Amino acid sequence: MRRALLPALAAALLIVGCASEPTRLSLGTSRADALQQLGAPSAIYPLGSGERLQYSRAPMGTEVNNVDLDANGRVVSVRQELDGSMFDRTIQPGIWREADVLRTYGRPFEITRVGSFDGVIWTWRFKSMNARRLLHIYLDPTGVVARYHTADDVMRDDVRW
Repeated sequence: MRRALLPALAAALLIVGCASEPTRLSLGTSRADALQQLGAPSAIYPLGSGERLQYSRAPMGTEVNNVDLDANGRVVSVRQELDGSMFDRTIQPGIWREADVLRTYGRPFEITRVGSFDGVIWTWRFKSMNARRLLHIYLDPTGVVARYHTADDVMRDDVRW
């Protein structure tokens, strides 16, 4: 009997896992239905014409999914933000402030300081072609993005699973 239950349990877990995947939401889904399917977001941010439900897998995860709703509470876009191919088009040094970074990427897994920069460095994990990478965003003392860069996540290679 146990052998018969294992495949059924695995199929049920797969269905539940897919249902809670933000990128599987259909455009036009209501806010209530999105919350029912995905659960509570890690953060909610107001947008000019609606709001953003943010689903972050940080600190150890490599995805931040933003579900944007219009003024009527309907899903108008779903996007996985930690995508290295989009950083050049998304991050705006000299224009973006701390709030813009949070609204896009959520809370970083690490905040550090270095002697060669007057400010803080926020860091997120992401994957590029299945390689573990890091996104570093430099915020000056006034909270403005000064620059960003990506790097290999070599520390994760030292972790023994």
